[in-house]
Amino acid sequence: MASSTLGKRIVFTGGSGKAGRHVIPYLLSQGHKILNLDLVPLDHPDVYTMKTDLTHSGQVFNSLTSLFDMSEYGHPAPGPPQAPDAVIHFAAYARNMIVPDNETFAANVMSTYNVIEAACKLGVKKIVIASSETTYGVCFSQGDTDYHSFPLEEDYDVDPMDTYATSKLCGERTARSFARRFGVDIYALRIGNVIEPHEYERDFPGYVSKPATRKRNAWSYIDARDLGQICDLCVRKDGLGFQVFNATNDTITTKVPTVEFLKKECPGVEITREMGEWEAPLSNRKIREVLGFKDVHDWRKYVKV
Repeated sequence: MASSTLGKRIVFTGGSGKAGRHVIPYLLSQGHKILNLDLVPLDHPDVYTMKTDLTHSGQVFNSLTSLFDMSEYGHPAPGPPQAPDAVIHFAAYARNMIVPDNETFAANVMSTYNVIEAACKLGVKKIVIASSETTYGVCFSQGDTDYHSFPLEEDYDVDPMDTYATSKLCGERTARSFARRFGVDIYALRIGNVIEPHEYERDFPGYVSKPATRKRNAWSYIDARDLGQICDLCVRKDGLGFQVFNATNDTITTKVPTVEFLKKECPGVEITREMGEWEAPLSNRKIREVLGFKDVHDWRKYVKV
């Protein structure tokens, strides 16, 4: 299982969205070159956006063999169209009720299938896809429901009842199938509630003072910049085949230590192992141990408790 240190040519889908506009600058800072596939441009001078409908497989195949910007027309002809070194797929309807449920499901599932299929058949050996915290079944549940157990880890029996989360589970299953068939690395990130830098001052005082409002996010989050680090670690870590990783920061978003808080807030939910004093209930233990993730943007750096 090798870790590559050289910059890669990466096709990134959905890079103009909330997460992508922070992840891409981090990837650029690590020496990678990015082509963004999106329906709206990313406002970044070093990233070209190709308008691409990912639900159309022909557009996906074509985009994955595209030049990365107009300047590359000046390069000597490389021969047959070249696939990228890696693909990171974030594009999706980001929640329920943006469009009708059937369109959420159809677009999210087909775009993920098309991206994975094209990448694998073009010989791409590293694919990273965005799954979601919602797969753990509480975020978009109808009414007040409880988690099965804590911590929420990657072997949890995910059983969501909503369309968006179900579409993400279909993406995970598609990834597993193609990783097995083609012998490639496909890592699915169950991404927590994405927090941008300006949201700490605006939102976290309310989160901390009213913790009941964060149950649907399992009192966890991911800083958008730290998500960039996670994507970079995924690109560099080879040989793991299909994997699911929770993509969250280290700590719970409360003023009370984790186990004490969970026993009070969710008294009927089992805690299945010893947890760190402030460990996030949506635990990132796997990315810390397997990928070497280091939490840089802990919320307590930006919010007075």
